[in-house]
Amino acid sequence: MNPPILIRNETDADANAIAHLTVAAFKTLAISNHTEQFIVAALRTAGALTVSLVAEADGRPIGHIAFSPVTISDGTPDWYGLGPVSVLPAYQRQGVGKALIREGLARLNGLNAQGCCLVGHPGYYRKFGFENMPGLVLAGVPAEFFFALSFDGKTPRGAVAFHDGFKADGRQEVAGDALRRA
Repeated sequence: MNPPILIRNETDADANAIAHLTVAAFKTLAISNHTEQFIVAALRTAGALTVSLVAEADGRPIGHIAFSPVTISDGTPDWYGLGPVSVLPAYQRQGVGKALIREGLARLNGLNAQGCCLVGHPGYYRKFGFENMPGLVLAGVPAEFFFALSFDGKTPRGAVAFHDGFKADGRQEVAGDALRRA
C-alpha cells in the first residue's frame, strides 16, 4: 500500500532533496542532458520559480515540479513554462507526476496566468489539455514535442523563450565555487 501523497509549496529546506530527486528521476532518461537539477537551482537563484511544488510521502520529498515565466515574441503576457517535473523512480507511474501537474496548473490559473507551455512527450501531456499550437514555436525543438495550454482560450503566435535558467548546465556552479575559494 502506498503512503498518502501531500502536494505543497517548496520551502528553502527542500533545495537539496529536490536536487537529489531530480538527478535520480532523470538518471536513466536517454533524451535528458542531465542538467535538470542545475536548471531548477538557477531558476530558484534568479527568483524565477513562480510555482514550485513538492510531492511528499512519509515526510520526505519524492517529487517536484517547477513553473517559470516565458516570453513570447508577440508580446503576450502571463505565460509560463512547465518543467522540469521530477519523481523518484520508486514512485514513478503511480500518479505523483499527474498530481503535481494538475496542482501546478491550478495554481497558475489562480495567479491569472494566461497559459503554459512545455517540451515533453506527445503521449503524456495531451491528457492535461496541452496541444501543439501552430504558430507558437520554440527554436530548436520539433513542433511535435512543444506543447501549450491556453487558460483564456487565446492562442499567442510567435517564438517562445524560456528563462535563462534553462541554459544552466552545472559549469556556472563550478566557476562560482572556484571564485568563492579564491
